[in-house]
Amino acid sequence: MRAAGTWWRRKSTPAKVETYTRWSFHTIALAQVSAIGLVPFRNVPQSLALWLFLLVAGHAMIGAVTASRAMDWKRGMREQPVRWVVALAATTLAAALTAVGTATPGPAAERVAVTLFVGIASFGTGVMALGLRSTRHMLWSVLGGAFGSGAVAFSQGFSLLASAISVGLILLISGFLTFTCVFSVWLLDAVYELDEARETRARLAVAEERLRFGRDLHDVIGRNLAVIALKSELAVQLNQRGRADAVEQMIEVQRLARESQREVREVVRGYREADLGAELAGARGVLTAAGIDCTVTGSAGGLPTVVQSTLGWVVREAATNVLRHGDARRCAVLIRVKEGLVVLSVENDGAPQDTEVRPSGGSGLAGLGERLAEIGGTLRSGLTGDGRFRLTVEVPLPSDHAAGRSLSEVTP
Repeated sequence: MRAAGTWWRRKSTPAKVETYTRWSFHTIALAQVSAIGLVPFRNVPQSLALWLFLLVAGHAMIGAVTASRAMDWKRGMREQPVRWVVALAATTLAAALTAVGTATPGPAAERVAVTLFVGIASFGTGVMALGLRSTRHMLWSVLGGAFGSGAVAFSQGFSLLASAISVGLILLISGFLTFTCVFSVWLLDAVYELDEARETRARLAVAEERLRFGRDLHDVIGRNLAVIALKSELAVQLNQRGRADAVEQMIEVQRLARESQREVREVVRGYREADLGAELAGARGVLTAAGIDCTVTGSAGGLPTVVQSTLGWVVREAATNVLRHGDARRCAVLIRVKEGLVVLSVENDGAPQDTEVRPSGGSGLAGLGERLAEIGGTLRSGLTGDGRFRLTVEVPLPSDHAAGRSLSEVTP
């Protein structure tokens, strides 16, 4: 059971929906066998009942394979399973006729024949529609299967009323199965599209941030570079004329270059630093918008700037991981100070249960581990005893801050 749970939790949300959909199709085959395959054992001789059971089971197996391949086709993983659809149609017709032909005189045997005929035709027609391209083709398949089965039943000796009832039952059952299969595939496609949209949104956010950084660099050093180019050209011309003003222009160029270098460093520093209060508010807003109940306990007020910046990056990375790598319903962020340490923990209930993210191996937490190491901090992550995933960061406070801070100051 633990291995099965680990296998299930390892899957992404779309993969879980796909697995559920596939097994739903397999359940249709099991429902066919249990609903009509066991009926003959109570009404006809055992030897005949066994043959009829094997007939229904074989038909259900072909239907399950056809449904699985049709789903692969709908997902773009293989070509349309035309041969399997044709094989299912031929098997449905043959199995239905065989069921009617094996009926022996007597009310019980006739009821078995009608049950098998209607069941095989219904399940076969409903599953076969999944392998067709358009809704119109599916509709014609259901109608054709139902009325065609009614005609076959009438030709095999069914009364007009019994044939009409068979048509109605086949229309109802096969129509329901067709709708269920088509809706399941549509829902699976929608889940995959939403997952792709989320990935696209994340990539667009990164691209937008890069554009913003590029604009900031252009605004800061663009003018200085233009002035440096003009003064360099002027210095060249003055030098060619033998004037001493060329040295003054080059000194000015040197000053502008140093000023540009300083401004670039300020831009990069501002880009790399994160405000803890803003990151906490942003993480709570983003997670709440994604349907995750996010609670934040504690305050960022009074912490040193370098500590706030580093913890802000931790909150940003942790929130990103909760959104992208799990199916969390709740997330709790806690900030507290104890014994000269600032402790930040982020805990959620949606992480894969067979993985443990550590600050190494090229993940997003690797860079955070390096940042924390620069200020003497540590990072731990892993599963808790109750199946939650917890990320814990500890950062030492400078002595002057540690003496004046207490737990009550950071806990509301």
